[in-house]
Amino acid sequence: MAKTSSVFARVEPEVKEQAEKVLSQLGIPMSNAVSMFLRQIVLQQGIPFEIKLPQKKPLAYSSLTKEQFDTEIEKGMDDIRKGKTCSLQTVEEEMRRDYGI
Repeated sequence: MAKTSSVFARVEPEVKEQAEKVLSQLGIPMSNAVSMFLRQIVLQQGIPFEIKLPQKKPLAYSSLTKEQFDTEIEKGMDDIRKGKTCSLQTVEEEMRRDYGI
């Protein structure tokens, strides 16, 4: 058996739990997934996926002029009038997916 070394990492509990659920469905223990990730770093001589900032950024109220703010509010009101709405849960999921929030 190959000699092993320990790696300790601090991660947010929610992220760890979500990753464990996915890995469990794949039948891959967390330690194997970390080992695969490290092997890919070695093989590719870098992080094995693209790392970049999200293209979309949420609007920051403090960065808007009154006219821009009024325009954004009117867009939202127009969507409500047209029935273009979604649940808070959907918004939260999209924020996590798109912005890592």
